[in-house]
Amino acid sequence: MSATRNSPNASSDIHDQADRPSREEAEAAVRVLIRWAGDNPAREGLVDTPSRVIRSYEEFFAGYAQNPHDILARTFSEVQGYDEMIVLKDIRFESYCEHHMVPIIGRAHVAYLPRERVVGISKLARLVDAFAKRLQIQEKMTAQIADTLEEVLQPLGVGVILEATHQCMSTRAVHKAGTSMVTSRMLGTFRDDPSTRREFLSIVGHSSAFSVSNS
Repeated sequence: MSATRNSPNASSDIHDQADRPSREEAEAAVRVLIRWAGDNPAREGLVDTPSRVIRSYEEFFAGYAQNPHDILARTFSEVQGYDEMIVLKDIRFESYCEHHMVPIIGRAHVAYLPRERVVGISKLARLVDAFAKRLQIQEKMTAQIADTLEEVLQPLGVGVILEATHQCMSTRAVHKAGTSMVTSRMLGTFRDDPSTRREFLSIVGHSSAFSVSNS
């Protein structure tokens, strides 16, 4: 097992738990929003809505309770000298826009070129979720995934591509449904070596990588 390096970025988004409101306070806030919207939180169809919303939020924002560095802490060195690119593509994620708190739904493609050690592939998916299940902007989330992989695994290079639909664009304001946003971060050999970058992009493939639905 490799040692996890402490990084100030690992928990920089997490608010002081001592200041966290109670469940009762959170449910009361939902009732206020229902009243503000123009409805009656005491009517039959809404009386249990505040508790349902809070239970949903516990799932939507579960990433705040996770340390991404810990997810990658267990690594393996018995790989028979394997030193080629490792890619996990089409990792579906669901996040929430930090500006409007509406869904961001997309897929992530994560790759790294190991130096000596590798990590279980499920950990790459969990890493994506640890950052997705927070209030986010896509650009920051892309950088967080790539930077954490580089900090913990110290590979020769890292490549991360995210493409997502943003309901803050499709359901409000400009109402542009069907649009998607693509972000990427390339580190190490993925940034410096064009052939490595081309290989990653080829493996990901435009036909599958850049097709995201809300289903």
